[in-house]
Amino acid sequence: MSLGLGFSCKPFIRSPTLPLIPVHISSHTLSPPFPFFPGRRNLVLRAQNLGLKSAQQLSAPPMESNNEIPELNRNLYPDIEPYSTGLLKVSDLHTIYWEQSGNPNGHPVVFLHGGPGGGTSPINRKFFDPEFYRIILFDQRGAGKSTPHACLEENTTWDLVEDIEKLREHLEIPEWQVFGGSWGSTLALAYSQSHPDKVTGIVLRGIFLLRKKEIDWFYEGGAAAIYPDAWEPFRDLIPENERGSLINAYWKRLNSDDLETQYAAARAWTKWEMMTAHLLPNEETAKKGDDDKFSLAFARIENHYFVNKGFFSSDSFLLDNVEKIRHINTIIVQGRYDVCCPMMSAWDLHKAWPEAELKVVADAGHSANEPGIAAELVAGNEKLKNIIKGNGP
Repeated sequence: MSLGLGFSCKPFIRSPTLPLIPVHISSHTLSPPFPFFPGRRNLVLRAQNLGLKSAQQLSAPPMESNNEIPELNRNLYPDIEPYSTGLLKVSDLHTIYWEQSGNPNGHPVVFLHGGPGGGTSPINRKFFDPEFYRIILFDQRGAGKSTPHACLEENTTWDLVEDIEKLREHLEIPEWQVFGGSWGSTLALAYSQSHPDKVTGIVLRGIFLLRKKEIDWFYEGGAAAIYPDAWEPFRDLIPENERGSLINAYWKRLNSDDLETQYAAARAWTKWEMMTAHLLPNEETAKKGDDDKFSLAFARIENHYFVNKGFFSSDSFLLDNVEKIRHINTIIVQGRYDVCCPMMSAWDLHKAWPEAELKVVADAGHSANEPGIAAELVAGNEKLKNIIKGNGP
């Protein structure tokens, strides 16, 4: 797969009379700058989707600009180690692990991991320029190095939103950039909508709005049409008479009094997700399903959130509250062939929030570590960095 190296980023174009309009690109095709004319934006996108080498004939001549926009880095940054780590007690029951890396005096960015229940890993630091960013990672309740492990008590979306605020205050950070993929995109939206005054910019990946149709697609048989070989072991753990709701059947087993029953369900649940996370099979990711400790937290916490509908008051809660964050510079990165979090959700978010820039990676699935996805995530952070430094639009 191509990293999309060598392409220049095209800036946002501001019309004298109209609001900021983002230029939409795929990972391989860049459209030239164009002012917003009725129908023109869709026409350019259609041309790109048809595989035309250039959409230039369909767009207006580029607008002149006196500002040179630096070419964006799209390569992951080198491995780095944290300069500080700690544990923060966020309730009588829960303690969360946190770490900081990069520049202690840099612009703060908080990384929100997926799952829920996935935890963080060292590779998560590599999406950010360590000379510019003060990079904060933390493990959400019950996940990774946070304790108690795989605990479902006092573990809701709104508990996590408040944990993020407690961590921000603990680290004495006035405001920060928010970065989240998959479930991390859900949490990033929920946090930003709750505390928009604390957010300087947002990068989202693999959009998950935790709606019923998304849960049904992945856990009740939709994605089985693409991965029947991976689906059948997940399905077959459950007797036929309980398959009316696999989410509920797994909840029963993941909360069994018998630890081996929990582990068996957790392995099956985790393997199903890990085997579908990449456009092309990735053995290293699939092996996570064999790790009982990881799988137990991942499966129990995910299932707990999904059974409880994300603890949102309505199915469209995050879409209904976009108005609160419409003003925040935001970049959405979405793999075209994401099976775990299909593009319909990114598209629905884009329609509700056209001010956010949508990047569709043409040859990618779900994982942040796929080359095209990783390249666009790095570029998204670079774009927000340039805006903060005053070098960008």
